[in-house]
Amino acid sequence: MGNLLLIIVLVLIVVVVVGGILIYNGLVQRRLRIDEAYAQIQVQLKRRWDLIPNLVNAVKGYMGFEQSVLTQVTEARASAVTAGAQGPAASAAAENALTASLRSLFAVVENYPQLKANENVMNLQEQLTTTENQISFSRQHYNATVLDYNTSIQTFPSVLIAGPLGFIKREFFEAEEAAQERPTVDLGTYGVGQAAAPVPTAPPAVDMSAPPAAPPMAPPAAPPSEPPAEPPTTPTA
Repeated sequence: MGNLLLIIVLVLIVVVVVGGILIYNGLVQRRLRIDEAYAQIQVQLKRRWDLIPNLVNAVKGYMGFEQSVLTQVTEARASAVTAGAQGPAASAAAENALTASLRSLFAVVENYPQLKANENVMNLQEQLTTTENQISFSRQHYNATVLDYNTSIQTFPSVLIAGPLGFIKREFFEAEEAAQERPTVDLGTYGVGQAAAPVPTAPPAVDMSAPPAAPPMAPPAAPPSEPPAEPPTTPTA
């Protein structure tokens, strides 16, 4: 009886140890996937950082009145590079500001025909747009991986060993709503906009589907009156 009890205890210990090892390995794998996904975001961000100076140099000769826009882009890029080593939350905030400044620049470029016809500028803009899409896909993959990991460390039985073994909650790489919207650019501030001319008011539309009104009709003429017929006379005998 004692040997049977000892075997049961040993089996339980082995099950607990094996289960703990499997849970630990699963958490480690999830954490490594997060690091890999974040590295993919960094690759795409670095590509964008490298393209921005080329775009600024290509357009600054044409945009004499919009130097403030170019300055904002340059400063936003510098802030994003600095924030890249401060974690996903800080990096995401800086990248959102950089995205907004780039969209402002693209909106201003639309008002310069010579820039729109410049093959180098259009090529750089296309590369930046493609990179933006790659950043968006990488961010979605990273956030999905973080969600899976954060859920695992907060659910049973992983929660029993996640805290004691140093598995902490990871931050999301979030894009703010303002960074997803196209910014409004007041072209009048840059001296290239003009007030819109008032639109003349159109005359009221005529409904052509209605039938034309009939002219007023004269009352019908009375028929000519005839004398009353005389009764036939009876001949006298």
